Amino acid sequence: MALCLLGEVVRAEERDSLVVMFWNVENFFEAPGKKGWTKRRFYAKCNAIASTVLLSAETSGRVPDVLALAEVGSRAVLGALTGGTLLRKLGYRIVHYESPDRRGIDCALLYRVSSLVPVRSSPQHLFAADGSVMRTRDILVVEFPGLDILVNHHPSKVGDGGGDRRRIAMDRMRFLCDSLRSEGHPSQFCVGDFNDDVWGGGGEGTIKYNGSWEKIDGYFAFGALDVSETVFHPAFLSEPDKAFGGLKPRRTFVGPAYCGGVSDHYPVICKIVYSF
Repeated sequence: MALCLLGEVVRAEERDSLVVMFWNVENFFEAPGKKGWTKRRFYAKCNAIASTVLLSAETSGRVPDVLALAEVGSRAVLGALTGGTLLRKLGYRIVHYESPDRRGIDCALLYRVSSLVPVRSSPQHLFAADGSVMRTRDILVVEFPGLDILVNHHPSKVGDGGGDRRRIAMDRMRFLCDSLRSEGHPSQFCVGDFNDDVWGGGGEGTIKYNGSWEKIDGYFAFGALDVSETVFHPAFLSEPDKAFGGLKPRRTFVGPAYCGGVSDHYPVICKIVYSF
């Protein structure tokens, strides 16, 4: 990794663009925990996440200005990631709120203070038809000057009513964007794990299920934004798919068995060019 990538210098051509990485980091919990989740394995995962973030600069031209994450167990794991790995040299700050999710997982956002600083942030609940708060992940809204970033992790396909819950989540996301625009905010960038290929198929997958690739991680952009997206899958995030052939993301656990990987999702890297 070139040393210049760890510097704080922002080139002129970077001032009108932003690099955002999104990654579902799959059960990123504190250790010790269940299923043999030891401190050693936890810190190995932290270092693997950090290595991926640093290596992504070879694709995007610089490390992410914003790192949006799903399946984060607590603020403490983010502190270990930003303070106990090479990411500590990059000046990331944390935006995180506890959500009502049954599994205890949340969305989070890390931003580089040398690139941008938020004006305001908030967790936004999802509401069922009867008005009750849904026991799922909040949508994290972080408002930056001229650009709002919404981090999403929509309800899963497991169990009855999953499709209805995901429709509620999409409607809530669009409502939040409309509300922000009505307040004079020019642009919104919604990124996350939508648990559906809401882009209509095609393109490179971010997760592999029963031998088939699905692209369930990605973005929606509203306003004067020009976005290019890359699914980032360096070799060390993958392993052979013995059941179906080819490769698949290397998970941390499969059932009770420790596999030493990071996630069943690949991250996506988005370069945003904006006009403000």
